[in-house]
Amino acid sequence: MTVCDLSDRHCKPCEGGVEPLNNEQAGELLASLHTDWSIAEDGKEISRTYRFKNYYQTMAFVNALAWIAHGEDHHPDIEVGYNRCHVRYSTHAIGGLSENDFICAAKLDALLPATE
Repeated sequence: MTVCDLSDRHCKPCEGGVEPLNNEQAGELLASLHTDWSIAEDGKEISRTYRFKNYYQTMAFVNALAWIAHGEDHHPDIEVGYNRCHVRYSTHAIGGLSENDFICAAKLDALLPATE
């Protein structure tokens, strides 16, 4: 599966009752994202820090991120600074990672040129 494949998909509602992705499944999906994404040691979340030239660019990205999160009904934890935005995805209803986390990560990656 490629980033394009993931970014073209949509999140499925998750109310729990399913198992989180195992390490192998998560690793396969991670390989289709930008190399700056990483999986936490406990395997329960993925994260990436995006860096920008200024506050305006950072906030434009955060607004686009919020629009995607609302549309997919899947919301990350974010930490915002002047020229950076740290994004963490996890599917809280299952206590770990789901495909939804990787779909949203791919959508964020698609917002920026491949060189950033």
